[in-house]
Amino acid sequence: MQRENKIYLASKSPRRRELLTQVGIAYELLLLRDIPPRGPDVTEIVLPGELPHDYVSRVTKEKAEMAWKVMHLRKLPVRPVLAADTTVVIDQKILGKPANRDEAISMLTLLAGNTHEVLTSIAAQHEHGLIAATQVSEVSFAALTEQQIQAYCDTPEPYDKAGGYGIQGAAARFISHINGSYSGIMGLPLFETCQVLRQSGIFIP
Repeated sequence: MQRENKIYLASKSPRRRELLTQVGIAYELLLLRDIPPRGPDVTEIVLPGELPHDYVSRVTKEKAEMAWKVMHLRKLPVRPVLAADTTVVIDQKILGKPANRDEAISMLTLLAGNTHEVLTSIAAQHEHGLIAATQVSEVSFAALTEQQIQAYCDTPEPYDKAGGYGIQGAAARFISHINGSYSGIMGLPLFETCQVLRQSGIFIP
């Protein structure tokens, strides 16, 4: 009997779904809780003294491990589970998703005219263990006026993205240079993802 060539994706990000579809990886969503009453399945709080690379790697592995447990609790067919987490870092400061307009303006003001890092960690849990990788890219922003920043923050785009911007959206006009993985900056580095999934038993030509 041929083994099913499909994964579970433990992410709500529409961009990650688009990227998996782009390279022909079949998936089903396996979503974790992020709201009460019992609280989130995985918290994204930075631990005291935790470095950005360690943070994004830890959170991603916890997501994959929790999703694997959920798969068994729900008695779902056993498949590899893929999780990912992206964080924006400038001067070793982690920028998460802005909670409101003021936070978004503050983040864009910090990024404007500077180069920052985008760290995306991926982890695949499968029957024989967990495989993980973290991809790091550099993104340079042009200098921005206060008017440009406020106009961008008046749109819905900054509020569900680490660092308060999306490279695949209107913020592309602010970005002067990238060094690394475009798909990684979007939220799922496809080269590394395919490598990890192959090692997890998924056939990818």
